[in-house]
Amino acid sequence: MKGEGGKQLIVVGDRVLIEPEVGEGRSKVGLYLPASAVDQQSVQGGRVLAVGPGTPIGAPTELDEEPWKIGSGEARYLPVQAQVGDFAIFFRKASVEISFEGKEYLVVPQAAILTLVREKDGGVEGLF
Repeated sequence: MKGEGGKQLIVVGDRVLIEPEVGEGRSKVGLYLPASAVDQQSVQGGRVLAVGPGTPIGAPTELDEEPWKIGSGEARYLPVQAQVGDFAIFFRKASVEISFEGKEYLVVPQAAILTLVREKDGGVEGLF
């Protein structure tokens, strides 16, 4: 995510940068969060602004290669399921608050995301 003055915020690993939705009850995409969850701040929703490359995975080894040799291949990742623009419902306790260029964001690991709502062809994908 690009900021002012040439600064860039880069999300690493299997983490997701989320702009939290403020308010209670019904989200902008039409999901209802139960009052108990909102009151206890156990779950929260927000818009995905950036995603990391995913979980790094090792390169497959060749049977005739020695395991101590360093491979020259590029890094490989198991991609993150969230995409920029998705609306995510996630466990609030697993998130980390950060401030970048005067705005507040949350960094959430993929494992803490419960659901994603994705706009597709004018409709909403992922609800049912």
